[in-house]
Amino acid sequence: MSSEARRPVLLATLALLGMTACWGSTFFLIKDLLERVPTVDFLAVRFLLAGAVMLLAAPRAIARLSADVRRRALVLGALYGVAQILQTAGLAHTPASVSGFITGLYVVATPVLAAAVLRTRINAGTWAAVVLATAGLGVLTLDGLSIGYGEAITLVAALLYAAHIVGLGAWSTPADAIGMSILQVLVIAGICLVAALVSGEAGIVLPERGSDWASLIYMALVAGAAAMLAQTWAQSHLPPTRSAIIMSMEPVFAAFFAVLLGGESVTGRMVLGGVMVLMAMLVVEALPRRHIEGEVTHLAV
Repeated sequence: MSSEARRPVLLATLALLGMTACWGSTFFLIKDLLERVPTVDFLAVRFLLAGAVMLLAAPRAIARLSADVRRRALVLGALYGVAQILQTAGLAHTPASVSGFITGLYVVATPVLAAAVLRTRINAGTWAAVVLATAGLGVLTLDGLSIGYGEAITLVAALLYAAHIVGLGAWSTPADAIGMSILQVLVIAGICLVAALVSGEAGIVLPERGSDWASLIYMALVAGAAAMLAQTWAQSHLPPTRSAIIMSMEPVFAAFFAVLLGGESVTGRMVLGGVMVLMAMLVVEALPRRHIEGEVTHLAV
């Protein structure tokens, strides 16, 4: 591959890493905020704010999408929104560490779905990276594992996240990235808003502290709007499995920020698990692109 052709791939990889770092930076913020604001209320306000700002910034982007692309963005937004609700519901019935590991199993589900839906062949090197990333996630997050209701619906959320990654890899294009991102965020906001209204008894609970609003705005605009745009654009250049392995760095960044800003102590498991996930990402990035580039296949809907 020429240096000119490699540039978008490199930029896409960096965009996904930046997005994943943003996601990781929110863990300790969310943990603090959810002590005062119900989870689904927080999600609804976060994505409503993100969608409103994106619409103001690019009011005609959705109108420029074709009918097929709008339909695909609706499907992708629904997958992500339902996954958010299921993951949140599962978290109420399972430890956070177990939830993080099971959610991270989208790293395994993504190549399976890509092979089944897109009819792609995943090479041995990529499977090795998937296994290494999954093992790293287990070392980093797990402290015992039991299977129950919470774990089951969290696994469904992981499968939906994997379907979102595969669909985004198959359907996104650089030209449609902005419009698709806005429409996805609006659909996610709508699903979370309905869940908040159904589950709450006194309407939407809003933050009362200025610091909570600052955290919410950061998570809406940077880890929400900008992250969705980065993922949608990046996945128009990267195969789904490669994207999933890069995104498995999220708990590594979460551990890093927890130590840097959240006051947690470094442990051997943090270091070992983080190194394993990082090695998985480096392995898949070192593989010849021609062996897995067939994963980016446009899928009819």
